[in-house]
Amino acid sequence: MALRIAATKSLRASTTASVSRRAFSSLDRMQTKENYEAVLQKFAEIRACAVLRTPTSEACPKAMQAAIDGGFKICEFTLTTPDCLDHLADFRQKYDGDVMVGCGTILNTEDAEKAIDAGSEFIITPVMLPDVIEWCAARNIVCVPGCQTPTELVNAYRHGAPLQKLFPGVAGGPMWVKAVSSALPFLSINPTSGVDLDNAGEYLKHGAASVGLVAPLFTPEAIATGDWDQIAKNAEKVMNNVRPVGPYIRK
Repeated sequence: MALRIAATKSLRASTTASVSRRAFSSLDRMQTKENYEAVLQKFAEIRACAVLRTPTSEACPKAMQAAIDGGFKICEFTLTTPDCLDHLADFRQKYDGDVMVGCGTILNTEDAEKAIDAGSEFIITPVMLPDVIEWCAARNIVCVPGCQTPTELVNAYRHGAPLQKLFPGVAGGPMWVKAVSSALPFLSINPTSGVDLDNAGEYLKHGAASVGLVAPLFTPEAIATGDWDQIAKNAEKVMNNVRPVGPYIRK
């Protein structure tokens, strides 16, 4: 019986390894190491990403254009936005080499494939998804997975995520990031909830590698009324708080 159990465990392990090998044997959508490094360097230099969700397709490009006009150089289109990938592709073509565009709310490798095909330069997940992280890591694609606890942040790092998204926000704000960054200095934390127009710089000063701006940048009121000028003003205020902190020293 013991031998049978051992054999079964061995077979399961072998099957799992075989599936894993098949998953990565055909590395379609492979990116270059240089591209991977360029994406990380852009995050390190700019340190702030505009994260957009809109209830209508029509509002999406207008809102993101306003954020870019206000100074943002990194933009994330989320799959919860209607026609997200079409808008992402348009902005990638329009701003290629100037503004870096990525895709968020990625929940599986199929989502990641579609995002990369549309021109996404990085992948963001709302939660810690090892299969997506490993799929990206095998292809030199920067993946920034959503994490809530120090344990999840470390696990994301171990699976191959060079940046770790802190989502949703945690009590303690910048001081929480400082405590975790001090204890786990190999992490590069990207808070993307709880960051507003005034405290973005504080997060960076207290150890965050970069930050993501969602509702405080793209306020529901501005989206609903089409007040793109207000979004541009919000973006300008954020970037004025971020730029003085300077570049992030990559790890």
